[in-house]
Amino acid sequence: MAEKGVQLDQKKLSCSICLDLLKDPVAIPCGHSYCMSCIKTHWDGEDDKEVHSCPQCRQSFSPRPVLVKNTMLADLAEELKKTGLQAPPSAAPAADHCYAGPEDVSCDFCTDRKLKAVKSCLQCLVSYCHKHLQPHYDVPQLKKHKLVEPLEKLQEHICPRHDEVMKIFCRTDQQCICYLCTVDQHLGHDTVTSAAERTEKQTELEVSRQKIQQTIKDKEKNIIVLQQEVKAISRYADETLEKSEKILTEMIQLVEERRRDVKQQIRSKEETELGRVKELESKLEREIAELRRKDAELDKLSHTDDHNQFLLQYPSVSKLSDHPDSSSINISPLNYFEDLTAAVSEFGDKLQPSQRETGSKVSRTLTKSDLLTMRKPQGEPHLTRAEFLHCSYEITLDPNTVNTELSLSEGNKRVTVMGQKQKYAEHPSRFSYWQQVLSKECLRKSRGCYWEVEWMGWSGSAVAVAVAQKNIKRDGNSDHCKFGFNDKSWALYCTNSGYGFYHNRVRTPVSGPVSSRIGVYLSHTAGILCFYSISETMTLLHRVQTTFTQSLYAGIWLTSTGATALFTELK
Repeated sequence: MAEKGVQLDQKKLSCSICLDLLKDPVAIPCGHSYCMSCIKTHWDGEDDKEVHSCPQCRQSFSPRPVLVKNTMLADLAEELKKTGLQAPPSAAPAADHCYAGPEDVSCDFCTDRKLKAVKSCLQCLVSYCHKHLQPHYDVPQLKKHKLVEPLEKLQEHICPRHDEVMKIFCRTDQQCICYLCTVDQHLGHDTVTSAAERTEKQTELEVSRQKIQQTIKDKEKNIIVLQQEVKAISRYADETLEKSEKILTEMIQLVEERRRDVKQQIRSKEETELGRVKELESKLEREIAELRRKDAELDKLSHTDDHNQFLLQYPSVSKLSDHPDSSSINISPLNYFEDLTAAVSEFGDKLQPSQRETGSKVSRTLTKSDLLTMRKPQGEPHLTRAEFLHCSYEITLDPNTVNTELSLSEGNKRVTVMGQKQKYAEHPSRFSYWQQVLSKECLRKSRGCYWEVEWMGWSGSAVAVAVAQKNIKRDGNSDHCKFGFNDKSWALYCTNSGYGFYHNRVRTPVSGPVSSRIGVYLSHTAGILCFYSISETMTLLHRVQTTFTQSLYAGIWLTSTGATALFTELK
């Protein structure tokens, strides 16, 4: 009974990690006890985690608990050692659970059936079962040996030349050696102990792990960005599809309206022509009835026996009314609708190539120019000028808005400062003071449009390439009428020395290569307005991201006599 009680105490004072009696025992917050070195080694392997856990109950702790030696357990373990029963509690488990299998490390001391090795000694270079490991707990000299978990290839730790344990690392040759090698073929080499080299390499390993972990975090962030991009692409694709459906539906409605108009015109023409023919038919029937009556009178007169009565009545009865010859009536009902048929055919001839061209433009535009509306506001798309030309927009200037000191020419595409007033009819849309003019066309809202302005002036002259709302003031010399000096217009002012952008009286400095040609891109629905310097290359000068609530028109402001600006034809 006493022996059974000792075994029970021995089991309670064993470390569940190394299966030995507790050495420098510590108790962790959950109540379980371990060797201090064992639990430290276990938790060191969990340093990449935010929490640490108990190997037995798996209770987690954060932060890592501070370990303090339990003196009471240490004293009990020491007393148990003095009884001579300090072997690991699992030294006598069921026999069939201790025999070595094909994948186990076997005890090197067992002569009959091999038992499983529980420890390997790096000094002895031998693996031991519980029974043969006992001297390492009893013999003071053996207690200093380094015991580790069972290793299969212990002979790899023996120097093949000197049969000594390799405890030294040669940095010159990057290999493990024994102490005799340092005075032999590795004489004069840079050598350190394997433990010291391991410590240094362990530090490098931790640095490498930190770099890898940081790289993983960076790539995970990139994945999140890509996932957001996927959502944005889908969202903008849905918006673009909705806009396209709206535009195409309007086109279908337009064709339907034209179909109804043509049908109404044909039926109206049919009614008119039928009425004319019916009226002519009725007239002919009346004339036939009159002729039949006259024929009956003549027949009756021809049968009169009284010669005198015949002669007296003949002048009045024989007189015939003037009737048109029926052979002059031309019957050609197809000619009545030739004009409508020709008009419909012409409309169809124009519509079919237009549809093909529109389909081609839509495919190009959705994949190129309308990328402006699908990019993030901070991401300026790097499109080429050729790609911008796919959404080019033809602009002519409105004579009803031009200032009297400006002259229009070349199909109202060029404007020039004349230095003297021109004779224009009075119009409420005309700019009365500032030398400005607006486009005749409203800039389209359905998709992006692009145009270019080429300007020329003397030294010191300037031009403003602008976009303005229709309701900008026209009469007077206040800033409310000048491009860029109110909330209804946006203007890039260009000189031979540089640029400046104005909106609502606020000037924004603009840097970029000076050029006599300025490109402008507008996406009304996306709220994007871009100005470009056009030369051998295309350079973004300024970009506006806002919300456009009104219809917009292109505009030009000029100063100095002789200065001119031309809306170029883009192909």
